[in-house]
Amino acid sequence: MAEITDFMKLDMRIGEIISVEFNDKALKPAYKLRIDFGEEIGIKNSSAQLCENYQEEDLLGRKVISVVNFPARRVAGFKSEVLVLAAVTRDQGTVLLKPDVDVEIGRKIL
Repeated sequence: MAEITDFMKLDMRIGEIISVEFNDKALKPAYKLRIDFGEEIGIKNSSAQLCENYQEEDLLGRKVISVVNFPARRVAGFKSEVLVLAAVTRDQGTVLLKPDVDVEIGRKIL
């Protein structure tokens, strides 16, 4: 079982996707995202396997919830710095988590 102290180590923030590009080097269809987390965190990259449910134009300007304090990883030649949170379902595929009201970018998730 995880402890609350484990959860508190995660820094989750609201970000806004500012650019989307298909990653043609990925083994599974994926996008290269640039996400703005505001002044404190800045703009970060993420690789996300969202092609099944989202077109590039669907993602641009969308608010997302991401973990911003994992170490960066190289994914198909792309430096992925944050993990965008999504639910993986049997019927609907990968579905992004998002705030249900407009929230300022950079705000912490508690």
